[in-house]
Amino acid sequence: MSAAGDAIEAWRPLTTGAPGERAILDELAGRYAEAHRRYHGVGHIGALARAFAWVAEAGPGWLEPREVQLAILFHDAIYEPLRADNEARSAQLARARLSGWSGVDVERVAAMIEATAAHGLADTEGDPDLAHFLDADTAILGAPPSVYDRYAEGVRQEFAAVPESLYVAGRRRFLSAQLERERLYHSASFGDRHEHAARANLRRELASLGQA
Repeated sequence: MSAAGDAIEAWRPLTTGAPGERAILDELAGRYAEAHRRYHGVGHIGALARAFAWVAEAGPGWLEPREVQLAILFHDAIYEPLRADNEARSAQLARARLSGWSGVDVERVAAMIEATAAHGLADTEGDPDLAHFLDADTAILGAPPSVYDRYAEGVRQEFAAVPESLYVAGRRRFLSAQLERERLYHSASFGDRHEHAARANLRRELASLGQA
């Protein structure tokens, strides 16, 4: 079994007994092993799984853990770097594959996935599960500098088809927009852990692109 297959297999308890469980896991393993994924692959899903465990065990906990786990598993299932509708397509895939599952609010899972299209604009008021899910997805911004740099390089490789000047301009806009936000994280749990380091990483990358 591939590394992606091994990692996705760890999610088997989540799908045991559900309609099409084997086919779903095989499909997701194949998707997350796609050659063009240099950041948005199985390693990213593993990082969210660890963040999920931290919230569950040492943080505030989850209200609906299974739905959050399914959102994690499907949220980047479809990822084509040059398309702007990956989140919507991933949400639609989740709707199709989870149809018929008992005890799961499929529309809730899909809505959480769709919210990743615009993290900073998502309304998380009164919705701690969504807040922590979105924050887990961007926790990489507050990673140690060497880990952050691997993330940034991975994203650049995913956009290898984009000319350097255009990529730098777009990346600078993204970094500047993040730094202009009052808070990078929706929850105090992640903000207390990552806000300072994330801003330092973003400023450092922005400065490096200014010298490119």
